[in-house]
Amino acid sequence: MWGGRFSTGPDAIMEAINASIEFDKRLGPQDIESSIAHVDMLGATGILNVSDVSAIKEGLEEILNELNSGEFEFSKALEDIHMNIEARLKDKIGNPAGRLHTARSRNDQVATDFRLWVRGQIDLTDKNIADLMRALLDQAQSGVSWIMPGFTHLQTAQPITWGHHMMAYVEMFARDRSRFKDARNRMNECPLGSAALAGTSFPIDRDHTARALEFERPTANSLDAVSDRDFALEFLNSSSICAMHLSRLAEELVIWSSAQFKFIDLSDRFSTGSSIMPQKKNPDAAELVRAKIGRILGANIGLMTVMKGLPLAYSKDMQEDKEQVFDAADSLSLALCAMKGMIQDLTANKENLEFAAKSGFSTATDLADWLVRVLNLPFRDAHHVTGEIVSLAERSGCDLSELELKDMQSINSDINEDVFKVLSVENSVKSRSSYGGTSPKEVQFQIDRWKKVLG
Repeated sequence: MWGGRFSTGPDAIMEAINASIEFDKRLGPQDIESSIAHVDMLGATGILNVSDVSAIKEGLEEILNELNSGEFEFSKALEDIHMNIEARLKDKIGNPAGRLHTARSRNDQVATDFRLWVRGQIDLTDKNIADLMRALLDQAQSGVSWIMPGFTHLQTAQPITWGHHMMAYVEMFARDRSRFKDARNRMNECPLGSAALAGTSFPIDRDHTARALEFERPTANSLDAVSDRDFALEFLNSSSICAMHLSRLAEELVIWSSAQFKFIDLSDRFSTGSSIMPQKKNPDAAELVRAKIGRILGANIGLMTVMKGLPLAYSKDMQEDKEQVFDAADSLSLALCAMKGMIQDLTANKENLEFAAKSGFSTATDLADWLVRVLNLPFRDAHHVTGEIVSLAERSGCDLSELELKDMQSINSDINEDVFKVLSVENSVKSRSSYGGTSPKEVQFQIDRWKKVLG
């Protein structure tokens, strides 16, 4: 490739550290796509003649078929996917293959290929997230009025509905979709034609290649275009946040499926057994999804560290970008699909959810609100009175709704029979009818809204 300047070949260790074909071969389809767009432009501008353009395109399409069928033979000595394809093209069509690299460099070539790959991965991720959101919507709809405990500090806080809890994750993953969409919009500029770093003296048409590859526009600065990996970092950053959301949901599935909670049953399809304890049904899929954040966040930090001190423009350090992005993308895709499967298959135990909601004095806040609203107590005083009543119920070994009126009146004599209307978990959730609240009516409104959005 550079025999004109070098008198000897590379050392074996140099070849090993320098070669990237073992991982960047995944960019083969994108490399063919960008090369066809490039040679079409070279023909349209008269830089290459019609016969050369035709031969190059025909050869590239044959190579794409070889890549798709698994027949393409990769060579480590040729370093990367770009040189492997160019060498194979020369085998097929001879000298015209050497004209393909006119007015471009591997710098803008890889920047273009990698953007195309990441853009495609964002589109796949968007679909996977939308599928997961639909599964959550179905769960929310099935238990729109089922009562369960809501937690803070993993302690019973207030009663909520199963539908409300499922819809919380719909909102989380909707934000993930918007982050990926924003990243896609920003990255949708075409580096091809930036050449090594300074552009080219050939009369190319960069708008032509941008349109052919479905980019919004060509990049505006050739120096930035070949040295930019923000698009990969934004993908990893968005993936990290999404994986964190998946990890939170997975943690709840692990807890809820335990014998101590029994809130849900996970299907056999997403569980495993024990090699020694025959009674075990382990939530391994959820645990593995919970762990994926480690790999994905690690990739995010890894690439950020690679890029942090690089001077403009391209440096070989940037070859370390792809393995981390590929691994993170694979991990996120697998985690999203596994989570969708678990959510679709799980069965929520309505009776256990409701029983748990009635324990832990979950309507204490409703009592405090009643004292403010009906008896006109300042909230801090109502908070104190409620705390004393809770303490009394705890000593008596009963829930708030099971206390005698006279017991509550021993703490505040103005309390009357009307108080029992707010001490049931059913009335508690019905009363939380503010926008975004847990009342079944409001949850149904949000479910209907998201069904329209997702189609």
